[in-house]
Amino acid sequence: MPLTPSFRNTAASMRPLDAAHTHGLWLALYTGLKTGLKRGLTNTLLGLLGGVLFAAGVCAQGVQGQPQMQLPRVQISAGMHLIDAQVAANFEQRATGLMHRKEMPTNEGMLFVFEQPAQQCFWMKNTLLPLTAAFVADDGRIVNLVDMKPQTLDSHCSTEPVRFVLEMNQGWFAKKGLKAGNTLRSSLFKN
Repeated sequence: MPLTPSFRNTAASMRPLDAAHTHGLWLALYTGLKTGLKRGLTNTLLGLLGGVLFAAGVCAQGVQGQPQMQLPRVQISAGMHLIDAQVAANFEQRATGLMHRKEMPTNEGMLFVFEQPAQQCFWMKNTLLPLTAAFVADDGRIVNLVDMKPQTLDSHCSTEPVRFVLEMNQGWFAKKGLKAGNTLRSSLFKN
């Protein structure tokens, strides 16, 4: 799972909120400030605090307790091996990732798609499955692979800026003889 501003952040992985979240945050803060100003200074501070808490709740919706199973899918080929990957392309989808999943079929995974290449860092909070993350360049080249233990807060990062991270059951890449430098093919990669 990617480290995200609301849930699991490091300086290397901070990303701005998307337009919907930015608008929701400003609307909640404005409403809290407006309500508070009508009632005095103490209520202004309470209104702002309420607005912040409301906005944080809106940002966290959909992340708490339920695995996401209905994301769009893409087929990825790794040599002769085919992967059926869910695509986590927006803030909420990436924040939830594979959290709360109790099982995942052998040739399934999740592809995290980011807007810009950057050092991507992931952790395993609320993730029940042992996973291997492949940090993937725009051309489909595997930059590096890391094994990640379930329910840990250890940070696992790409060794160079990437836009894609593919999470699979731990050991999948090793069993297929895939390592850093190998190329994955997909309609999402520039290859």
